[in-house]
Amino acid sequence: MIATSLDSTGFLLRNYSNAIINIQNLTSRGCMVMHGVDATEMANHWFLKGMKFDRIVYNFPLAGFFPNESRYSQLCRNRKLVFLFLSNAKQMIAEKGEIHISHKSNGFFLEWNLDILALLLGLKLIEEVHFNYIDYPGYRTKYGFGGDKNFNCNPSKTYKFGLKNCKKQSLQSSYWIMK
Repeated sequence: MIATSLDSTGFLLRNYSNAIINIQNLTSRGCMVMHGVDATEMANHWFLKGMKFDRIVYNFPLAGFFPNESRYSQLCRNRKLVFLFLSNAKQMIAEKGEIHISHKSNGFFLEWNLDILALLLGLKLIEEVHFNYIDYPGYRTKYGFGGDKNFNCNPSKTYKFGLKNCKKQSLQSSYWIMK
């Protein structure tokens, strides 16, 4: 298993009180932990390139929150983040592999339309299940830009996508995502 983070080790240690414990728990179980990995470019990462995985998981993606930016602009930025992640993950999953995205399932977050983003890339929604962090001992949802504060992840779901065995949809995906 490989766990990745966009943030550096130093940033994690400065901002999250349990970071070192979590990293040690993962590595003690044989997990490789890598920092500075961009989920929107991971298929071309020097170490990960060419690898195939049974599962690729992205918990609570968020392209930041900027209060002076319009809701629509934020929606487009977050759709683009998820679209690029799915595009990269699709290249990295095994034939029967799955891509999991845990994501809030109310209000603004529903407007991201994860199922449509996946469909545009030729992925299919396998299932969506209620996300309960209690099922993940030691896991806590944190604000990415808010330091060590937890955020309420309810209601949330884990969306599971797989290869559709068809060509990418011919819709104008870049227009729909960013316009």
